[in-house]
Amino acid sequence: MIARNLGLCCLSASLLLVACDKKTEEKKAEISGVPVTVAQSESRKMALLEESVGVLESLADPVVSAEVAGRVAEVRAVAGAEVKAGQVLAVLDGRDAGLSRQAAQAEAGRVGSLSANQTRNLERLKQLREKNFISQAALDDAIAQNAATENQLSGARAQLGLAERTLGKTNVLAPVDGRVERQIAITGQYVKVGDPMFQVVSLKKLRARLPFPETLSGLVQRGMPVQISVAGSDAKLNGKISEIRPMATANNRAFDAFALFDNPGNWRPGATVTATVVLEEHADAVTVPEQSVVLRPAGEVVYVVEAGVARQRVVQVGINQDGRVEITGGLQANETVVVDGAGFLTDGAKVAVNAAQPPGGVQ
Repeated sequence: MIARNLGLCCLSASLLLVACDKKTEEKKAEISGVPVTVAQSESRKMALLEESVGVLESLADPVVSAEVAGRVAEVRAVAGAEVKAGQVLAVLDGRDAGLSRQAAQAEAGRVGSLSANQTRNLERLKQLREKNFISQAALDDAIAQNAATENQLSGARAQLGLAERTLGKTNVLAPVDGRVERQIAITGQYVKVGDPMFQVVSLKKLRARLPFPETLSGLVQRGMPVQISVAGSDAKLNGKISEIRPMATANNRAFDAFALFDNPGNWRPGATVTATVVLEEHADAVTVPEQSVVLRPAGEVVYVVEAGVARQRVVQVGINQDGRVEITGGLQANETVVVDGAGFLTDGAKVAVNAAQPPGGVQ
């Protein structure tokens, strides 16, 4: 019985000590204030950013088709090969075209010789007419024959040029610098005029297709700056929105914006691209750390420290970027605001600023 009473006495003493310690701490807090860290509100440039994940596209991806009929004699470029404009991709059997060229060349030579002879004969007849040895009608007939022969020569030379052009088309050439995306033709295949043989994708100029939700259709505009990057590359390119397709797709209710830029060297069409578009920029925005803004019944507020006391300010907020919040109303630059501990304060509470924080407050 004595032991039980002794235990109860010890428990009561312990509870009394804890209560005393708690009251002591509360009194100390009332005297010294709630421990907080502070920072200065600053003017800085703030930007409203919107990210989009899209895909790279080539501005030119022509399908190279056969311009003359023939059998594929040789394929010189396969899928994935890097090619230059004018490089031979394949060679068609040119024997028929070569024979046509020889025939046209022979005909042009024959008519050329005939025309030269007619020209010499005409000069002689003109001399004879001056001496009145032939009639004017005979001279006029020679002039007409010479003109007809010259016309025949022009036609023969045109046929020769056409034959040479046809022979040149037996070499299938790359239309642009780029990469062979598809090799369709194979050696031994017979192709007709217009049959596809290769698809070449240009790598010099690229376009980023960027989808945005339809809720931003009034905000994303042509000319807006955009920063583009792709996975696996350290390059970050700055460009501008060059085109917008305002129609939202039925599948995801998004519209597409496009940005054009020069390939930095190793980017490829079809790659995933990440883009950041600057929707708005405010040059001299008043900003505070985002921890400084807390929600109270009055709305969003910050606590400004004045003579060791936290004064509640109702503020209007704007852009949130890189851990800082733009204050569009209710606060000026270079005011001291509470950062850590703001969520525990009420208007008029005493505060004790943590002396260990970095100079200028928490950033």
